[in-house]
Formats: sequence, structure tokens, C-alpha cells
Amino acid sequence: MSKIEKTNTEYRQWLIDLKSKIRQSQIKAAVRVNEELLRLYWNLGQDIVARQMETTWGSGFFEQLSKDLRSEFPEMQGFSERNLQRMKQFYLFYSQEVKILPQVGAELKNAIPSQLVTELKIPKNKEVTIPQQLVAELELHPIFQIPWGHHVQIFTKCKSVHEAIFYVQKTIESGWSRAVLMNFMSADLYSAQGKAQNNFSRLLPEAQSDLANQLLKNPYNFDFLTLTSDYKERELENALIDNITKFLLELGQGFAYLGKQIPVKIGDKELFIDLLFYHMELRCYVVIELKATEFQPEHTGKLGVYVSAINHQRKKEFDNPTIGLIICKTKDNVMAQYSLESSSQPIGISEYELSKLLPENYKSTLPSIEEIEAGLKDMN
Repeated sequence: MSKIEKTNTEYRQWLIDLKSKIRQSQIKAAVRVNEELLRLYWNLGQDIVARQMETTWGSGFFEQLSKDLRSEFPEMQGFSERNLQRMKQFYLFYSQEVKILPQVGAELKNAIPSQLVTELKIPKNKEVTIPQQLVAELELHPIFQIPWGHHVQIFTKCKSVHEAIFYVQKTIESGWSRAVLMNFMSADLYSAQGKAQNNFSRLLPEAQSDLANQLLKNPYNFDFLTLTSDYKERELENALIDNITKFLLELGQGFAYLGKQIPVKIGDKELFIDLLFYHMELRCYVVIELKATEFQPEHTGKLGVYVSAINHQRKKEFDNPTIGLIICKTKDNVMAQYSLESSSQPIGISEYELSKLLPENYKSTLPSIEEIEAGLKDMN
């Protein structure tokens, strides 16, 4: 490491951000190479639909078109019968009428051409439909900025154009590979993101804040656990660790488990962190506190102390700032927001779902080992 990196923290952080921007620009440059190919696919799909080719030429149309195009352009990939059918699907999916609800108008302002947003003049508490004749506006749409392989994953799996645009935008913003996109889609980031509350944008550098936001979910689904209805936090913690592989899958890509009940010495007291992780992409420690009750403001203060302790006692110079995450049974959103505004540490607050609860007396209805052994002896 050079002298300037060792002595100048500001330079070191700037360099990290710069490297991230360069990597994203490289990905975006590679994506632009595919733009004309995507427009070709769009126009071909549009022609097939407008000319009603299948109706005119019958079920063998795609097979014949594939043979003719591959014969004429043997050096070009992508003219298989299946891919031609996907071009039609590509056009039909994005050109369908889209109902824009008021709450998603803001999130789509960068996805739909600005002149179209202005024309629509979306009113409050009303639905507005983009009519079919405005499909031409999609010529300027960011769907032409991501690779075809990404598109196939998106338009074959997304239930709506809104959802598809969400993943298109995230791919552009963060330079997602196809594998990363598929991971976030399987984790249903579209449904989960935005419901968790955090103060990341205020307290973290932009690159780390964006990624942290993408990884945070609400709610976390713990249906792989089976607990009695009067379970305590320690039981929840132990059950998650017993099912650590499923827990890591639910948390998302990049989490490495470091341990539970991690001791931290603060002054004369020794306190214990519920769960400690390290995130490979964020390059930071993640402190998780589990709460089997409704969120309370004091939870944020306690977790903030733990985050600060990890920064002082474990964080190295190459690590990014530690993040805290409270996963609680329920939360009042206003209470959570006020609590986060008063915190000086980057913290997220999410809920969890747990449906498989057994009756409180469930364990008492099961025979003990001694009872089973006695029963076996009686049978002999």
C-alpha cells in the first residue's frame, strides 16, 4: 500500500468509490455494444406481431424463419427458433398497457421517458393508463441498456412491467451480472425492498448505501423454523443458527456467519451481540439483533453501541463502516423512523414472518426418552 493510502483516510475512501465507478462504467460500456442488437430484436418482435406472421404462415413460421436467417447470417448468433419466439414475447411484454399507480409514479420517473411523465400528469389517488399508441415512447426506454440474457430472465419471470422495470433499473444502476440479477429475483427483491427502514443514505458513502439498501429485506421469512408459540429471543436465535444454511439464503448473497453471542468489552462491562456477520460485497461487519417483540426505540440505541464497539475492536482499515440490523416481530414505522433519525450509526429495521408455531404445551405432549425406553421394554 502506498504512503498516501496509509496516511489519508479521505483519499482511501475516495479511491474505493472511484474503483467502484470505473467497474460500473466498464459494464455499462459493454452493455452499449448490445443496444443495436436489442433494437433489432424489438423491431423483429414488433413485425411478427403487427404482421400476424403465425396466423398467416402457420405453426411452422418460426422454424422456417430461423432456417432462413441462419443461412443468410451464419456468423450471427440469436436466430434460433426459441430465441425468435422470445423476441415476440419481449415486444408483447413491454408494449402491453401499463397501469401506473400514484405510489409508483416517483420510482418510475427515471424508467419512463420524462416527456411521457409530463404528458401523463399523474393525479393523486387515481390510476392512469399508458395507452397502446404511446408504445412508441419505449424507443427511448432503458430496456435497451441491458444485455439480452438479462432480459430473458426478466420478461419470462416478472409478473408485471412495473416489476420488470424495477430490475432493469437496478441492473443499470449497479451493473449486476446475470447471476446477481437472478439471485435478487429469486429473493423477490422487488417485493421486499423499500419496506425496511434505514438511515444508510445519511450515514454511508453512496456506493455502500446503495448496495446495503438492495440487500435489506422486509419481511424476512423464517417459515423454515418450528417454534412453540411462547418462544423467547434466545430460542429464535438458536433455531436460526441450527438452520444456518437456510438463514443465510434468506439473508441474501454475500453474508458470512461469524458467530452468536459475540462478547464485546465496553468499559467495565462485557456485553453480548446476538449475531455477527461479515458481508463480502459490502466489505463490512453486519451486527444483527433479534427481537421477538415489537420494535422499541431503545433497541436502536443498544445496537448503535454494538456497531460502534465492532468499529473500534474488530474493523480494519480496509473494512467499510459496520452496519447494524434489527430484525423484530413487528414495528411501528413512525417510531422506527424517528429512532433512526436520532442515531449516528447506520442501522436498518426489518420485520420477520414466522407461521409454524406449535402450541405452548407441545413439548409436554411428547413422550420422554425414558417413556419410550419403558415402552420398548414392555413390548419385549
